[in-house]
Amino acid sequence: MFLALRELRFARVRFALVGAVVALIAVLMVMLSGLSVGLVRDGVSGLQNLPVTSFAFAHGVQHDSAFTRSVVDMSAVDTWRAQPGVTDAAPFGSMLVNTRTDRGTEIDLALFGVQPDSFVAPAVGAGERLGSADGIVVSPTALDAGLRLGDVVTVARLGITLRVVGVTRQQDTFGHVDVAYVPLSLWQAIKSDTPPGTALPAHASREITAVAVRADSGGSGHLAAGDTAAGTESLTRSQSYAASPGYTAETTTLQLIQGFLYAISALVAGAFFAVWAIQRKQEVAVLRAMGASTGWVLRDALTQAFMLLTGAVIVGVGIGLALGVPVAGSGVPFALSTPSVAAAAIALIVLGLIGAAAAVIRLTSVDPATALGGNR
Repeated sequence: MFLALRELRFARVRFALVGAVVALIAVLMVMLSGLSVGLVRDGVSGLQNLPVTSFAFAHGVQHDSAFTRSVVDMSAVDTWRAQPGVTDAAPFGSMLVNTRTDRGTEIDLALFGVQPDSFVAPAVGAGERLGSADGIVVSPTALDAGLRLGDVVTVARLGITLRVVGVTRQQDTFGHVDVAYVPLSLWQAIKSDTPPGTALPAHASREITAVAVRADSGGSGHLAAGDTAAGTESLTRSQSYAASPGYTAETTTLQLIQGFLYAISALVAGAFFAVWAIQRKQEVAVLRAMGASTGWVLRDALTQAFMLLTGAVIVGVGIGLALGVPVAGSGVPFALSTPSVAAAAIALIVLGLIGAAAAVIRLTSVDPATALGGNR
């Protein structure tokens, strides 16, 4: 510790420069972490908030577009409800529509068709629960986009009118579009292009997008049996996120950027301590000549790296959090999450230590005779 602290004090400019680079990487990691969490929430919060364990889609449907291409018969709901380990099952419909309010505001909505008395019916934070024939419950983010309680919105292609009767307790979005919960029968009418005042065709009243399944703690093992019985193909709730438009591309891109930043952090730390190990060779030789063990020398060097990396990451995370607060309130899909920020900070420190360890390992080969001029 003596040598590590002494070098940190007397070579503070060099260490400050390297620390500044690591701190900037930490700032970027915090911002990317906020964007990742924000984009995920903006893309699939509507699915995350549903109390389901899995969705049973049509057999053979493409997983990346399951919510737009799947068509399942209503009879599958009863089949799934009868499966061992399944607590409940309910019909679920999904589609995207363009609407216009009676005040002229245009807004896109992701319609989730559910039965008002089912377990997937939304809880409301304001207004009324789902129940009236033309009533819809919208995400609070839809209010930011121009909707108000009591507004009447018209589905552009059909002229079907919907009345905003309630607002959910938390953000519900799907594919970066605000969710509106509608009664299943109304969703089926919109899905089948049935004009207002016209009876719903028999086939349309039997069609849904998927079966929302809620299983007990051991129910996940019965998915295959349920799919065989109902002729469906199940995805767990987390697996279904990939069916949200743009979800996979966005998350993969951000993960790649984060991975490169982690690698850069390790390379920066490794390069600096590689050069520093060469420059401090004489001091280490003196310590070895005085009886310092190889383990002590390595612990001293890694302690120095840990102190530098930890201090730099703490400063960088602090700056990133300070910058992220105004960004989160600016309408950008940005959300700070303590677990994700903490994980990013720990990863930066650990990978930096790995890079430093790979560099300072050469100190184990320092010959104590070097301190006595044995290299001349």
